[in-house]
Amino acid sequence: MSVFTDLYEAELTIAGHGIYWREILGNAFGLASAIGGMRRQVWAWPVGIVGNVLLFTVFLFTATEADHGGTPLLGQAGRQVFFVIVSVYGWWRWSQNKRSGAGGAAVVPRWATTRERATYLGVSAVGVLVCYVAFRAIGAGFPAEWWFYAADAWIFVGSIVATYAMARGWVDFWLCWIAVDLVGVPLLLHSKFYPSAVLYGIYAVFVIWGFVTWLRLARTEVARLGDAAPRPDEVPA
Repeated sequence: MSVFTDLYEAELTIAGHGIYWREILGNAFGLASAIGGMRRQVWAWPVGIVGNVLLFTVFLFTATEADHGGTPLLGQAGRQVFFVIVSVYGWWRWSQNKRSGAGGAAVVPRWATTRERATYLGVSAVGVLVCYVAFRAIGAGFPAEWWFYAADAWIFVGSIVATYAMARGWVDFWLCWIAVDLVGVPLLLHSKFYPSAVLYGIYAVFVIWGFVTWLRLARTEVARLGDAAPRPDEVPA
């Protein structure tokens, strides 16, 4: 058990600030997963799951330490659990697509339909409100302002929606990540999770690149595949 304990508590000191290797490795796996997702590789999902497990331990337990403000990032921790659940779905879906066709690709990017977009935006709005109330109630004994829980709820819900949209192959998912990053970077800096904040900043640049890449694919692949490309109403839920 001492070996696992040592690995769990291992830190890297940068400028006098201790950073858990779990946070660094978890974010590294997350970045690798994002790269795999942009390239539409099935391995992006299991790699992302490893990162989710590592980051869950960081945001749930480490945030309660005085060095991180003493307030747990409930949304950041909770979204890792939902990431794993949605990632299993995405892993299965992309694997099925890879075997069944779609021009040999794991997914053919497309924009969400008007109905799909209205649905996920409506669900997101309600989800942020519900999570804000829940997070604030759970964290009532911790030193945090109302905006802290609002930002945490925004990141939590936006991340889940983005991951689900990625699994469905919607180009929209890149825009969802941009919305998450705009709030995530300041919140993580506030809570002194510097590696995660830096990675979010890198994500912001990477996400724009990914969005342009998928936008181009959405315009060209459907035309190339013709009738072989799945129509929105044919894509299984």
